[in-house]
Parts: sequence; structure tokens; C-alpha cells
Amino acid sequence: MEIRSELMDEAAVRRSLARMTHEIIEKNRGCGNLLLLGVKRRGVPLAGILCENIEKFEGSRVPMGILDITRYRDDISSSEHLPEVSEIPADITGKTVILVDDVIFTGRTVRAAIEAVFSRGRPSAIQLAVLIDRGHRELPIRPDFVGKNIPTSREEKVEVLVDEIDGTTAVRILKKQ
Repeated sequence: MEIRSELMDEAAVRRSLARMTHEIIEKNRGCGNLLLLGVKRRGVPLAGILCENIEKFEGSRVPMGILDITRYRDDISSSEHLPEVSEIPADITGKTVILVDDVIFTGRTVRAAIEAVFSRGRPSAIQLAVLIDRGHRELPIRPDFVGKNIPTSREEKVEVLVDEIDGTTAVRILKKQ
């Protein structure tokens, strides 16, 4: 795949996450009952930034965890034998759980994440925060908080790079050769 364009550099990603943080705080009238869950892999560092921003803006720390959705995916057969490596720091029952992911595409990852959350308890609400919404949904799922909407073709791939995993932070569109 070749890089077609770089859509966001690190500064643009951080600005989008700061705006999303303010939207999360406003929609939830503060942060008292929130629990952030980063969808493993790249959703985790993004959730960490949102968590840091909430602490900076509101002066209180929101619990944050890691959600591994592998066992709940609909494209893996015999997933019941896979180990689950989620790290959820608090009881989710009665909480407003904010799922954080890098890109929403078909909606299948989010469906699996919702199923994983409900396997742990019954939250009062589940909200979705994504850095990039690229369209092409196959399920009736819509994010509550979006960093950037990027119309794409199915032949393109959106690549989100995060410093903790990739050594740099950026958003790119890749085109199949």
C-alpha cells in the first residue's frame, strides 16, 4: 500500500482529542460516573490521552481500562478458546462507559466491544469516541464523539499511528497499488 496523503499530524490529533474531551465532559455534565475503555490496540493510547485531558480540564481522574474484543469478533471461529486480556479497573455496572477506538469503519469492532462490555456487567450507558469516522457502516452504529470524518473508498485504508505503538502520531490514507 502506498501513502496517498497524511491527513493529521500529531498536533492535529491532539487538538481533535482535546475537543472530543470537552464534548465528553459537556455531554455527561462532568466526569463523575465515567469509565473509559480503550479498544485494544490503538484505542488504548487514545483513551489515555482523553483520560489525561479530563484530569487536566476537570481536575479529577477518570478510571481507564483496556478492552480486548478478540473473543467477541464475528470473523473468528472458535473464539471461546482465546484468552481475554482486558484490564477493567472498576465495576462497569451503573457507569457511563466510553469506548475509545482509532477508526470506525463497518461497525463490527464496536458491536464486539459492546458485547464484551455487557459480558462484564450492565452499564447505565455506552458511548463511542473515535478519532476517525471513515463511513461504510454495515451495522446501525454511530459514534457519539468524532475527531474527524473522512470520506473514503473501500479500496483505501485509514492508518492511525500512535507514538506508543508506532513511534509517531499521525493519520494517513493508504491506497492499494
